[in-house]
Amino acid sequence: MAVFPLVRVRALLLAAAVVLLVGAFVRGSDAQLSAGFYSASCPTVHGVVRQVMSQAVMNNTRSGAAILRLFFHDCFVNGCDASLLLDDTPTTPSEKGAGPNAGGSTFGFDIIDTIKTQVEAACPATVSCADILALAARDSANLLGGPSWAVPLGRRDATFPNSTGAATDLPGPDSDFGTLVAAFAAKGLTSRDLAALSGAHTVGRARCASFRTRVYCDANVSPAFASRQQQSCPASGGDASLAPLDSLTPDEFDNGYYRNLVVGAGLLHSDQELFNNGPVDSLVRLYSANAGAFSSDFATSMIRLGNVSPLTGSSGEIRLDCRKVNS
Repeated sequence: MAVFPLVRVRALLLAAAVVLLVGAFVRGSDAQLSAGFYSASCPTVHGVVRQVMSQAVMNNTRSGAAILRLFFHDCFVNGCDASLLLDDTPTTPSEKGAGPNAGGSTFGFDIIDTIKTQVEAACPATVSCADILALAARDSANLLGGPSWAVPLGRRDATFPNSTGAATDLPGPDSDFGTLVAAFAAKGLTSRDLAALSGAHTVGRARCASFRTRVYCDANVSPAFASRQQQSCPASGGDASLAPLDSLTPDEFDNGYYRNLVVGAGLLHSDQELFNNGPVDSLVRLYSANAGAFSSDFATSMIRLGNVSPLTGSSGEIRLDCRKVNS
């Protein structure tokens, strides 16, 4: 973990500038959500989330990528309502078992459990699991060297999962550009949001089964990159073998993902679709050359993602256990 202290310094430098850049956007976001929602009712929630995430990332940098993935996969199904965190029941299948989330593709639920337990001890029945996940995602990016932003809060939790939506709404690793744009547009997100939010793949790993077709069959892949990946991902078998989504700086939240794309070294087919003679090529070039531009746009787009169909007011509930609805 020698890289952690260095990226934390950069994170602190980026944070002040990015918070100023996105401040105006927060004021103009969904009026039902507010960055100061818990100022009176649970002022310690930010510190609790930060402390738990700091420990998790120090123990394993993959934890940060895992929490970011949970946030994306939650918000893309029924909005940011923590429905992904619900476990199976005898009568209702969870989103966790649906295709894009199954087989270990999503993890880190125990980290959210730890945060929830500590928040409940400090502020019983006050902070939603959906808001905890939104804060944890922000801190995950920041602790790995990325930007920070003021997270609009005030979401409530779903009382049921949507396993069907989890199987159909999330774009897969073999998606083409049109499919990606349509999936984001269905959530009210733009092509710019797609380009910026995909930068979360600057951290994390993917399984061989998700990129085998890319490195063996795609025409727009760097031959040298494909050859390196084939060493750990055979043409058959080894489906669970992992490779970093960003081969340059796999555990640092920076613009390495985009620098990979411009040389044909995107790991997933869906990654390389962002730089394939298409309408967001110019954004990929910008982000690859200007880390600050990426950080600013990522923070803004994360706020927009977090505003997708939140439950507020009397809708939903404040779950006492993120894995099950209140009895």
